[in-house]
Amino acid sequence: MRQVIDTLTHQGGDKNIIYINKDKEEFDALRNHIDLTEYVNSQLDSTKHNYLFIDEVQNIAEFQKSLRSLQADETCSIVITGSNAAMLSGELSTVLGGRYIEYHIQSLDYSEFLQFHNLDNTDTSLRYYLNYGGLPQLYRIGLANEDMIDDYFHSLYNTILVNDVILREKIRNAALLNNLISFISDNIGKPISSNNIAHYLKAQSVDTSVSVIINYLNYFTNAFIINRVPRYDIHGKRLLEVIDKYYFEDIGLRNSLAGRNRTRDIEKIIENVVYLHLKNSGFQVYVGQLRDSEIDFVATKGGQRYFFQVAYLLAHEETIQREFGNLMLIKDQSPKYVISADSLYAGGNDNGIRHIALRNFLSQPFQG
Repeated sequence: MRQVIDTLTHQGGDKNIIYINKDKEEFDALRNHIDLTEYVNSQLDSTKHNYLFIDEVQNIAEFQKSLRSLQADETCSIVITGSNAAMLSGELSTVLGGRYIEYHIQSLDYSEFLQFHNLDNTDTSLRYYLNYGGLPQLYRIGLANEDMIDDYFHSLYNTILVNDVILREKIRNAALLNNLISFISDNIGKPISSNNIAHYLKAQSVDTSVSVIINYLNYFTNAFIINRVPRYDIHGKRLLEVIDKYYFEDIGLRNSLAGRNRTRDIEKIIENVVYLHLKNSGFQVYVGQLRDSEIDFVATKGGQRYFFQVAYLLAHEETIQREFGNLMLIKDQSPKYVISADSLYAGGNDNGIRHIALRNFLSQPFQG
């Protein structure tokens, strides 16, 4: 958002830019929509084109009422940021439906990560990315200091947990939230039902209901910590409504919460970053269900479907047969891919199924 402000400033012309950052103490007095409207009106300049920028707008109670009024008066162009999906899907869309454009800003993809950290595209750089993820703040910390990076991730998670989950949703049982996210971080890429989670928590002497678990998972999703990925019936061409998979919005945060045991978790991590890359490339992403077999991802865009299997290494014939064999069960002409960390078969084509090395796949947006 500050880059947009800089661009507008350098363009020159008669512009009046109003910038509100709710993370700054100077704006603590803006607590509700009335405060916001009064402040903005005091800053408007009728002789210029007014631009209003608000960072972390969800910290202003009923902010949408003020934005609706300002938009109705056509007094300024408005750009806002917020860190909770419910803000847009519920609160904002209720009063501004069809009158705003939403951009979901994800963490850095692999090519952006290389640019930020001035790294060459090597296996070592890929390992850094798989370990630490793509949050831009890592540039200030440096990739050599794992302890400081983990301190940053834990601080970030606690801030999100308190501000965007506990306070926003008025949660009293923070311990249950932490147990739940611990379970999810250890089971990314696995089919999960709320009943399974309830049984797991009960085994940990934590007794809770399925409805509470569903609500808490929604809170984590709304806070952009995890993504719920529904299953897609490939044969019936429809979404299935039970047993989803979950992937983290940033793999570095996941690794920090779960512990950095990459030997055990490498396949989960690779699957998560492939999901993020497809999402970053503008695709709708689902988990494929084909009778008794599973396809890791079904990606759709512009009416075209693409199928993906993800593996760590194609080192054994059994693995090759499983990954390629599942895709061969799909009897249509949609493009099919196997993604793995090794490059032994990279670029190869087996019965119309293309193998791509992970580093090559992540190096540029997937175009199909």
